[in-house]
Amino acid sequence: MNGLEQLLKPKSIAVIGASDSPNRAGNVVLRNLLSGHFHGPIMPVTPKYDAVAGVLAYPSIESLPRVPDLAIVCTNAHRNVDIIEQLGNKGVKVAIVLAAGMNTLSADPSSSYENEEQRMFAVAQQYGMRIVGPNSMGLILPWLNLNASFSPIAAHKGNIAFISQSAAVCTTILDWAKNKNIGFSTFLSLGDACDINFAELLDTLCRDSKTEAILLYVDSIKDARRFMSAARAAARNRRILVVKSGRTQAGGQAAQLHTGGDAGLDVVYDAAIRRSGMLRVHNTHELFAAVETLAHSVPLRGERLAIITNGGGPAIMAVDALADRGGKLATLSEDTINKLSEILPSCWSHANPIDIIGDADISRYEKAVRILLDSDDCDALLLMHSPSAIADGNETAKRLVHLLQSHPRSRKFNILTNWAGENEAISARQIFADAGYPAYRTPESAVSAFMHLIEYRRNQKHLLETPVSFGEVTTTPKLASAILKDLLAQNIQRLETHDVRPILESYGFNTLPTWIASDPAEAAHIAEQIGYPVAVKLRSPDIQHKSEVHGVMLHLRNATEVANGAQAILDRVSLNYPSAHIEGLLVQQMANRAGSQELRITVHNDAVFGPVIMLGEDAAEWDIRKDAAVAIPPLNMALARYLVINALKTGKIRQRRLPERLDIPALCQLLVRISQLIIDCPEITELDIHPLLVSGSELTVIDASMTIKPFSGDKQARLAIRPYPKEHEEQAILKNGQQILLRPILPEDEPKHAAFIAKVSVDDLYKRFFSDVGEFNHEALANFTQIDYDREMAFVATIKQEKATGAQTQTTANGEDDNESIIGVTRALSDPENYDAEFAILVRSDLKGVGLGKILMEKIIRYCKQRGIHQMSGMTMPTNRGMIMLAQKVGFHVDIQMEDGIVEMMLPLQNDTEQN
Repeated sequence: MNGLEQLLKPKSIAVIGASDSPNRAGNVVLRNLLSGHFHGPIMPVTPKYDAVAGVLAYPSIESLPRVPDLAIVCTNAHRNVDIIEQLGNKGVKVAIVLAAGMNTLSADPSSSYENEEQRMFAVAQQYGMRIVGPNSMGLILPWLNLNASFSPIAAHKGNIAFISQSAAVCTTILDWAKNKNIGFSTFLSLGDACDINFAELLDTLCRDSKTEAILLYVDSIKDARRFMSAARAAARNRRILVVKSGRTQAGGQAAQLHTGGDAGLDVVYDAAIRRSGMLRVHNTHELFAAVETLAHSVPLRGERLAIITNGGGPAIMAVDALADRGGKLATLSEDTINKLSEILPSCWSHANPIDIIGDADISRYEKAVRILLDSDDCDALLLMHSPSAIADGNETAKRLVHLLQSHPRSRKFNILTNWAGENEAISARQIFADAGYPAYRTPESAVSAFMHLIEYRRNQKHLLETPVSFGEVTTTPKLASAILKDLLAQNIQRLETHDVRPILESYGFNTLPTWIASDPAEAAHIAEQIGYPVAVKLRSPDIQHKSEVHGVMLHLRNATEVANGAQAILDRVSLNYPSAHIEGLLVQQMANRAGSQELRITVHNDAVFGPVIMLGEDAAEWDIRKDAAVAIPPLNMALARYLVINALKTGKIRQRRLPERLDIPALCQLLVRISQLIIDCPEITELDIHPLLVSGSELTVIDASMTIKPFSGDKQARLAIRPYPKEHEEQAILKNGQQILLRPILPEDEPKHAAFIAKVSVDDLYKRFFSDVGEFNHEALANFTQIDYDREMAFVATIKQEKATGAQTQTTANGEDDNESIIGVTRALSDPENYDAEFAILVRSDLKGVGLGKILMEKIIRYCKQRGIHQMSGMTMPTNRGMIMLAQKVGFHVDIQMEDGIVEMMLPLQNDTEQN
């Protein structure tokens, strides 16, 4: 398993640099290993001592009596390159390097490596060895009684995997978790993560039976593509929460210095985390609340929260926190209010939050909670308690735990508790925690934890939302590409509106006609021809922001105003930027802005995640760090809609009272076109549309600028998410002469996929899925159609549907025909190491015998060879004779196991030189 098996399931450990000095890492690590009662051999390596902590030591790595599964390297940074080479010679496959500073140490001046970290990694690669760190705190695996770290605090057994780039955050979490009796399945400090990274660990931990939830502390991501791919896959199986440091510009720079990664924009990290179906928490306060939530892994019942409290002030703070996060306060029914009025003083709140008044005793608490549990007014219940002389905190907690555990309907609710204060409240919170109910110190942390569950479910819902096709779109990518290449051949890399206009129009954008004038007189002449009013704008590659010289004159109504305005622009440039090169003046007819809204759309090339799309209001001061909602391409209509709704919710786009409301589908179509333009044209590094004039469904680009650079290589590699691989589309002919299209599956295919499955017999479905599957729901169909092209492929075979005379064919942005139907599907899901791909084929039951199965089989084999996969494997039933015969015909090794009722199929690919 590429070294991860030895890392997460080691059977023997060597401590390199073991020491008898109490404060040395080599001593702390060895004593932690011994105190944890690890069952395998522990081998200290040091030339200074015969024994360390009473354990026989070995003078060198070479003298070790066996090859350890895992080596913990506790030596000084300057020695680590040699140590890794010695471990490699010994045959060790994974090492944890504790020393910091290797990414700043200077390598040999004659070396081609920038620092010692790179040199160490290169040495490890020569031996097929994996590295955790450097600058790691180590590894704790409570279920294996393994504490291979220099943490002063051990970890309890639990179901949370915690992976962090910060050793200090690790110890803080461990200290807090110990007091809360919260446990972990895996606790790993990645440090600078020069090799083993978040992506590989997510792939592994999402299959770990001991892990129910994963918490990541991230300073920076070094390989966005792998991270996004792994995170999107893992988030479907495990709850994943992310703490990302470096939210500000200064914080991002500090994170870059800490781990050596690129400082991408925080808003882009935010978009990437949401796009992956994970949930982000923003600070240490939320981090602790998140761990508390994960430790009591209860599915979210719903979003309506009811609050019961003996103090009005704390409840109001909880309501404020809920409103700030976009939460829902439950509305009490008249029946519930009447029942509460019977047991509460007349001065109670008569609404939610339910203030049972400060003189409430334990019995009043119990009665109020029972009434809520008997009702259907809420989905979650927050029980709050402020210190009281009448209702003892500990006794109240015990009685409420008993009520919750004995009430038949309590499992229909999410229960959260907030016992305020210290001393007595600490033990009361522990009573709830021991009973499996999350307990929080403050109202805000309790609400924050509840909102974590809600926001996570919302992110998951967006992940599975079925996008809608939006009809015919005319795009001419070859024309755009030709224009870009011609401009680059002229060494033009900064484009203004006049140059950008034909590129945008080739993708269906509406633009304002623009003319170029060489001087004020020509500008006035052009204005006379096109009609007034007009705008005149400076055209200079040396002045990117026209506002710096007031380089835009609007609403010019006659030739005199145009000539004077144009001359004024030139005079200001001459005064303020005398050396600036002027390429003339742009003249545009004024757009009708009455009743319109001005938006801004920017494509920014992020240092970590590559091209991203930003949406906000057009403003003179545009700060991409705070003024825009962000999305990572590729976009479809569902993802574009999420971007627009997010911009509206967060105030990045203001809701305005206009004669025509913002047409969200029309804006989404435009965003999808921008996404496709960026995918098709890798030469575009920046695009700024400012403004986009929006009037209902009419969207017009008024001004735009673009930066382009020569590009060579794989144009998809620069994208954080692999887009639709159109290059895999191909035509084929069935035995009956019917033409079909083989293409990758699309998220928009969900309705077609459902219609396809409906035409597959129950017997054929049973052979494919090894069980009676019944009707597939939306979630199952979304998992079939919304795939990650980086690690999974599904090809559909489609045929044209017969349509009524005169009916028009509609085409999606990806080239999909709305009048086609799916008749067969083949899939291949590769493992994270790209070694084995599990395949499957399903053909519509009424189309057997026309050669479709063979066409699909040959297609998926060609794909796997092209991907460099070593072997294909699959499984079917002995009764599926058609699949068995097809597999044998194309070269699979077939193993029929009649006793188990399965047939295993395997096709080696690594020695086959046939290319697609």
